[in-house]
Amino acid sequence: MKPTKKTALLQRLEQRVEQHLLTTTAQLQNLETKRLLQQRQDGGWSIAQCLEHLNSYGRYYLPAIEKGLRQAAPATKDTFTSTWLGDYFTRMMEPGVKKYKAPKDHRPAPELDAATVVATFIGQQETLLACLRKAQEIDMDKVRIPISIARWIKLKLGDVFRFVVAHDERHIQQALRQLNNH
Repeated sequence: MKPTKKTALLQRLEQRVEQHLLTTTAQLQNLETKRLLQQRQDGGWSIAQCLEHLNSYGRYYLPAIEKGLRQAAPATKDTFTSTWLGDYFTRMMEPGVKKYKAPKDHRPAPELDAATVVATFIGQQETLLACLRKAQEIDMDKVRIPISIARWIKLKLGDVFRFVVAHDERHIQQALRQLNNH
């Protein structure tokens, strides 16, 4: 794979996360509980379920990312080279790509504390933003993070960031479609 400028990649990812925070705080945070929990007529996830699905991934990936950042070597270059597997997983999660059934341990319950779900998501996005900023200082090619569905598979930190942000975008768009359908 061709190396990319690490600074530019991290800035693009930071902008997407900042947009996720803005969207969540402006459009979702102050919705009534009933609205956050309202499921789609076809059985699709509610807004809170979309965010709780993302929270389940955040509960796995954020501690793993933070651990990787703590153990990382300082940066000696300003490039990141993705792997074919990292590109594949990221492309799979980009919005508009085919639907996938969520793994069992990442399926949200129908009954949730909606306010807590939204607050948790906002907190996780703030943590992700801090991690992206910290990653400027380290070599993202050398940090490997096990993926949640097959922990024996490890992706480079930069690929994990790309995957997580794309996955967040996918389900935020899903939540906004649910918001706009009623």
